[in-house]
Amino acid sequence: MEQRRYIILGISGSLRKRSSNTRLLSFIEQLLPEGTEFRQFDGLAALPHFNPDIDGVEAEVHDKVREWRLNVQEADAVVICTPEYARGVPGSLKNALDWVVSSGEFVSKPTAIISASPHADGGAAALASLKLTLTMMTADLPEHASLAIPYISKIIEQDGSVSEPHMVSLLCKLVRSLLQAVSSK
Repeated sequence: MEQRRYIILGISGSLRKRSSNTRLLSFIEQLLPEGTEFRQFDGLAALPHFNPDIDGVEAEVHDKVREWRLNVQEADAVVICTPEYARGVPGSLKNALDWVVSSGEFVSKPTAIISASPHADGGAAALASLKLTLTMMTADLPEHASLAIPYISKIIEQDGSVSEPHMVSLLCKLVRSLLQAVSSK
């Protein structure tokens, strides 16, 4: 019997080209078991501002919104890795999430959430805000699949590798928890 291949969608809350959060997603991809497909969605900047007046009107929904929804829909699980801006979730990430509230792509979707920050709290306020939003959207947030990473610039290398063994261990635990949630569906 052939084992089912899982699709994991990575979403960086940062639009910066050399973002620590985006590089961290690339490291997480390396932690996934063979046969798992990792797709990184990089279209947050192309999404129009959320407008509930056109959200339910298929003819008016932007092509980039359809693409975003399809990416989430096709994924078996999602990993969101975000910085913290002004003690919250970056606007581009929140905008993307607003586009999938009513369409329901995150309903029961196993989702891991990470905030990574150069500050001591690791972006804990952004992580709490993201968790609140995803809980309202009824995403499946597995135990041990939430992590705030402080001092990210000290532990992530230019190639995206993580140099701190304890953090690698925590990321492996996060990946195991997420995959366990996927396999139990």
